Amino acid sequence: MVDLRKQLRKLSLPLFFDLALVMLVWCIDTLMLSRCGDGAVAAVGLDNQLIGLVFLVYQFVSMGAAILCAQYHGAGETRRFHQIVGMALVINTAISLLMSFVLWGFSEEILRVMGLREELMPEGAVYLRITGSLSFFQAMSLTLSASLRSADKVVAPMAVNVIANVMNLCGNYILIFGHFGFPALGVAGAAWATALSRMAAFGLLWRYHTAHHIRAFPLALFKPFPVRELKTLVLVGIPAMSEEISYCLSQVVITYFINSISNAALTTRTYCVNLITFVNLFTLAVTQGGDILVGHLVGRRRYRPAYVTGTFMLHRAMAVTLVCGAILAAIGPVTMPLLTDNPWIIRTSCIIFCIDFFLNIGRVRNIFACGTLRAAGDVVYPVAVGITVQWLVAVGCGYLFGITFGLGLIGMWVAFTLDENLRGVILVRRWHSLAWCGKSFS
Repeated sequence: MVDLRKQLRKLSLPLFFDLALVMLVWCIDTLMLSRCGDGAVAAVGLDNQLIGLVFLVYQFVSMGAAILCAQYHGAGETRRFHQIVGMALVINTAISLLMSFVLWGFSEEILRVMGLREELMPEGAVYLRITGSLSFFQAMSLTLSASLRSADKVVAPMAVNVIANVMNLCGNYILIFGHFGFPALGVAGAAWATALSRMAAFGLLWRYHTAHHIRAFPLALFKPFPVRELKTLVLVGIPAMSEEISYCLSQVVITYFINSISNAALTTRTYCVNLITFVNLFTLAVTQGGDILVGHLVGRRRYRPAYVTGTFMLHRAMAVTLVCGAILAAIGPVTMPLLTDNPWIIRTSCIIFCIDFFLNIGRVRNIFACGTLRAAGDVVYPVAVGITVQWLVAVGCGYLFGITFGLGLIGMWVAFTLDENLRGVILVRRWHSLAWCGKSFS
């Protein structure tokens, strides 16, 4: 167990710093955009909800590839590992080119369906058009990062993200406000900074991947065509993605409800989500690192060490996250005035931070159980639980509490708390039941 803990730290630490930087840049992005007005924050917040959904479509292949590659790497099946990566790149190329075209050509129509108010449409449309049309590069980066991390090469994706996010930050400073002779582009400047940094990340990842990981994908690798691997990739990818897609779609619907309340409610949600993400940083890093390790162990049929490792990281993640949640609730009244001078947004955000402390109990369990069960090959059960509870509780009760009962954003956050905790109890019980043993694909 000592060696497994060392491996977990080795995998998780780079992921922690990687995620921390990404989240820090998001927060600074929001702070910079807040200088353009709360309306800009609301419009970009809605855009990012839609772009997040698109990225989950891209992860349909990447998540399936990550699960299979981790198990194949653990079992020492190099040829099958390379086949999966090659097919994932081809499939994601086709999907991302189609999605990029749709986001470029129909940005305003999509935002109108989402109920974005006309006064926010110019800013929302330009951001979605620029970042969406160039999202192809993010799709490729997701696949390359999944390939590298599955083989324990977690430092390279972290280093690339450091470079890309620093580029994004500098680009925001230059293009949003107009420094060094560039025009002040506002929201459009933030969009270009984001898109160009993603292009740079793809270039760096591709260079490292072909130089130090998989140098080429010769046609001989796919003769005869690996039909079994393609079928497995699809069968794993669809369930692995479906729970995430369901969650993101439910959040899109919930965002539509919030948008119908007021611009201030939509802005409040954007601020809160950006800050709350830091609370989950440790859980996300430990779980992503643990999923790789669990996948390796399951690939070798070492189920007991996989169970012990997973349970250990759940307990650690829960303790750290609850402490961070309590700190955020305590400093909320100091932090929010730095982002906005709207008293309603400040007051509502502080109440949400207190509610979110209890939501964290379920969120940690969900992040842990969904990722670890998938890594072990139990990909269908989290989907069934996720789809059922998310839509009945998060969406159904969110509308009931927030709209029907008139409790607004606070009522919706109470519904989110019920959703996360109910799913958390069910999925952690599945993990402890050991029903996932014997479901590996290697």
